[in-house]
Amino acid sequence: MTTLNGRRVIVTGANGTFGRLLCARLELAGARVVGLDLRADTVGTSPVIACDLTDGAAVPGAVAQAVETLGGLDLLINNAGVGGPAPAELAPGDAARRQLDVNLMAAWHTTAAAVPALERSRGRVVFVSSRMALLPLPLAAAYGVSKRALVAYADALRLEVGTHIGVSVVYPSMVASPIHDASAQAGLSLQGVSRYEPVEGVVAAILRAATARKAPRDVATTGRGRFELLLARHLPSVTGAIVRRTIAKRVAAGDLDQAPLAAGMRRRAGR
Repeated sequence: MTTLNGRRVIVTGANGTFGRLLCARLELAGARVVGLDLRADTVGTSPVIACDLTDGAAVPGAVAQAVETLGGLDLLINNAGVGGPAPAELAPGDAARRQLDVNLMAAWHTTAAAVPALERSRGRVVFVSSRMALLPLPLAAAYGVSKRALVAYADALRLEVGTHIGVSVVYPSMVASPIHDASAQAGLSLQGVSRYEPVEGVVAAILRAATARKAPRDVATTGRGRFELLLARHLPSVTGAIVRRTIAKRVAAGDLDQAPLAAGMRRRAGR
């Protein structure tokens, strides 16, 4: 797949920050697009079908409707995702389960429903993961776990269907979007820990993965991202030390003083 012109594409999370721009860029490139999201809508000229992607019983019908509308399927972009705080030292609550459901299980449900159509077209699947899949941060265990599990699912899928379907994973860093609102409201802003990158760069990386002559396994969205992924894969102890040092500085500076979920970290740091 070296062009998007005429390609038939499903985008999950189509009403979100990445999703709306993805749909616009795909349309501009001549692709035909159907979105899947909780709320029915239209993004540009692309219809968005309402579906709770965490509902395994509902997803096959929504995917079938999208495939019928498109007349087939060449590309699935699993973009839907949610974030939020979830310290690893505390028992998982509803927010943690929601992240696992949306970030992992929704992609699994959708991909499984789309595999027959993608196999017929020798198509592609692109998963939007996160750099936190390989470079985890404290107090966001559910997000990191769900995104790392998404990568593990992509790896398993590639082994099973890779002879007929290309499977790629894209690893954005932090992008200004509502996905960070819950963490910020809990006093757990990622400012000073991760760097913002433009959403346009993330979308460009997703489209590069979709149009490369051979589906790339892992795609970073920036040069810094490529370095971080390389470091995290080959020198995890070094990346862990960097994160611990960065967080220790934030704790010492009082940046987490207003975050109840960080109480354990403050106590262990003597604050």
